[in-house]
Amino acid sequence: MTEDTNTNENLEAFQKRKNKEEMKYQMISFGLMIVLTLVAFGVVATGTMNTMFAIPLLAFLALIQVGFQFYYFMHMKDKGHAMPAILIYGGVWAALLTLAGLVLISWW
Repeated sequence: MTEDTNTNENLEAFQKRKNKEEMKYQMISFGLMIVLTLVAFGVVATGTMNTMFAIPLLAFLALIQVGFQFYYFMHMKDKGHAMPAILIYGGVWAALLTLAGLVLISWW
């Protein structure tokens, strides 16, 4: 009987430690996304940066934030999320193909 109780306590302690570590990573990610948002706001608000450099920089900062959102807040790093990941990446691929087709039609 004591082995079962001890095993349950160890399991609960492990789960608490894992949840605490997960929350730490989410808070760090959230802080980094706020910093990236402030950097993007600063780029736009100052208006001193050339638009040929500012637009790709803003798009890059947005892609980093999307990565953080997928990886940490949508738990795409966890096991068992293969099907949602496939659907999300398939949707992103379809959107990129649609944009490429629209650009091709517009320029041709």
